[in-house]
Amino acid sequence: MAPGVRAGVGEFRPDVLVADQQAVAGGLVAERLGLVWATSATTTAGFTSLSGLPEVDAWIAGRIGELRRRIGDPRSTADPRLSDRLVLAFSTEALAGPVPPGGGQVRFVGPSLTARPATGDFPWHRLDPRTPTVLITLGTANAEVAPRFLAACAQAVRGRPDRAQAVIVDPTGTVPEFADRVLVRPHVPQLAVLERCDAVICHGGHNTVCEALWHGLPLVVAPIRDDQPAVAAQVTDAGAGVRVRFNRATADVLGTALDTVLHEPGCREAAGRVRASFRAAGGAAAAAAHLEALAAGAK
Repeated sequence: MAPGVRAGVGEFRPDVLVADQQAVAGGLVAERLGLVWATSATTTAGFTSLSGLPEVDAWIAGRIGELRRRIGDPRSTADPRLSDRLVLAFSTEALAGPVPPGGGQVRFVGPSLTARPATGDFPWHRLDPRTPTVLITLGTANAEVAPRFLAACAQAVRGRPDRAQAVIVDPTGTVPEFADRVLVRPHVPQLAVLERCDAVICHGGHNTVCEALWHGLPLVVAPIRDDQPAVAAQVTDAGAGVRVRFNRATADVLGTALDTVLHEPGCREAAGRVRASFRAAGGAAAAAAHLEALAAGAK
């Protein structure tokens, strides 16, 4: 990525470069060129707790050191995943917890949500407004492991007559529908569906979790990989949901967890607290204000 970043900087001549926390070329090129830069933290797992595993930490440090010698400033010791000037975190402390010592550059701005293209083919009429609705999704990158888990979720919902109905996102087309209580779609207008939901079962992806909590919805989280275990821990630490083991989640386990988030007030109250913090954090406008202040100081 470094040649393209250098070319973009040369053409645009920015006052501030903004790099995703996974795009280390941004930070490394910025330090080589002496350019002020900020991190856009699309998941808070990356700075509330990095790996926490010494061998993994050492491996990461070695890889970053190699990259720094090639494209960064060899004299620097900063982490190119996290700017020392500004880290925009699209969450709040109510979910992510307090920033560790030395994280004074982190600014929590909450989720950055905006309108999405409308889809006119969702069968809203099939949702009974008198029955609690659960959105069940594993995001966009877990289709290969989805069928067994989604089928267990469907069975859990079917075992609760008149107590739950589900919208299941199944891009594989392998999960059958069951009359009017389990609606299966390859994709859904997620923000619009969440407005009509009472709970969410998901994989613990940062976007899905934050969109659910933006609507004050408690969660059942079944993390699979990547940052999902850390995000799931944030949900349970905040009291806003229940965690289950993805590979061992039977219909009975999922049903018990679903009963908890739907009917015990603690999870919903905690989700409401996170929702309030998200709505007060400022979103994209707050992020832009922090970037403008950084750019003003860089001139």
